[in-house]
Amino acid sequence: MTLLAVGINYNTAPVAIRERLAFPTEMLDNTLKNLWNLREISEAAILSTCNRTEFYYQADNDSQSSLVNWIADTKQIKPADFTPYLYSYKDSQSIRHMFRVACGLDSMILGEPQILGQMKTAYHAASQAGTLGRNLSKLFQHTFSAAKKVRTDTAIGSSPVSVAFAAVQLAQQIFDKLSEQTALLIGAGETIELTARHLYQHGVGRIIIANRTYDKAHALAMQFNGYAINLAELPNHLAEADIVVSSTASQLPILGKGRVESAIKIRKHKPMFMVDLAVPRDIEAEVAQLRDVYLYTVDDLQNTVNQNMDSRRRAAEQAEEIIDTQVEHFMAWLRSQGAQETIRDFRTQAEQTRDEALQKALAQLNSGAAADEVLQRLAHTLTNKLIHTPCAQLREAGANERHDLIAASREIFKLR
Repeated sequence: MTLLAVGINYNTAPVAIRERLAFPTEMLDNTLKNLWNLREISEAAILSTCNRTEFYYQADNDSQSSLVNWIADTKQIKPADFTPYLYSYKDSQSIRHMFRVACGLDSMILGEPQILGQMKTAYHAASQAGTLGRNLSKLFQHTFSAAKKVRTDTAIGSSPVSVAFAAVQLAQQIFDKLSEQTALLIGAGETIELTARHLYQHGVGRIIIANRTYDKAHALAMQFNGYAINLAELPNHLAEADIVVSSTASQLPILGKGRVESAIKIRKHKPMFMVDLAVPRDIEAEVAQLRDVYLYTVDDLQNTVNQNMDSRRRAAEQAEEIIDTQVEHFMAWLRSQGAQETIRDFRTQAEQTRDEALQKALAQLNSGAAADEVLQRLAHTLTNKLIHTPCAQLREAGANERHDLIAASREIFKLR
């Protein structure tokens, strides 16, 4: 049997292809069962995110034709339209690939943690669908352990690598408790949404979203139990904000020194943390001159992000070494499974021999034979039967000069 990982990702396929090969979570159960029904496939799981779709499966051989045809039929897409974007790995390389994916080493943002949760979702879906067997189930568990070890033993995920996350981490350093702070976010684009998500996940007390288009501000605020205002209302709410993050497409500053100075007076000089992520800037540079205002620009945070990316790259090198070791551990486990069947057969044979000898001994006892004689005969018979075949094979090995077999037997039976 062969373990395979086949898929597409943000590196190999454009979004037009990735979206056609995506599998919604709610459809995974039936999809997995249909895939598992292919004659060549004995175990299967599917990882599907916005950046990748990957199939992990065990098959009779390493041919991908059945999977390719199944994808084409399932997604109503010609094989020629997606096969140029596919990559595939088998056995140790497929194991390594799964470990690297779970650790965020194959992600668009190096070391990002979300992929591990998505990998766990793929595992649970396959488990519920009944498409996992011993090997793939064990591989997933080992994958999670490897990812945990990488997270614990390296700094792969300890440094923020987006300006939004860097801003939130900086806010945590300035304020003891984010739960007691109010955040005013200006804009409603992707950067502000990401900032709002990070603040919400870190338990910020209150979120206000300000935007030129109120409906956009309201839609975003609803996601995070926030409050929406029109940009024209900004002067009325600025003094409420302990944290201000701005990222708009305005060509002129939205917040000037005078307006911020007025807000600081209303706040009785309670500190205000401000982050300007816009280019051109939304907040006048002179605001940084005000006491009790901590103003950071996108350049300030980008330097931090660049330093953190260097730190993550160094951590990734350590992670690769950990993964090398973990791959070898799992391969050793796989190789040991080849002996399991032999062990089972040997044990079954020994138990059958034992049962036959025991039945004869019990019959002799029931017929009135002396117990000590029966036990002596049982021990003698059992010993002879258990060693007869190995001894016969060893004699034959000696006659055929199979010294390797004799040496292996001495090791197996621990003979001095």
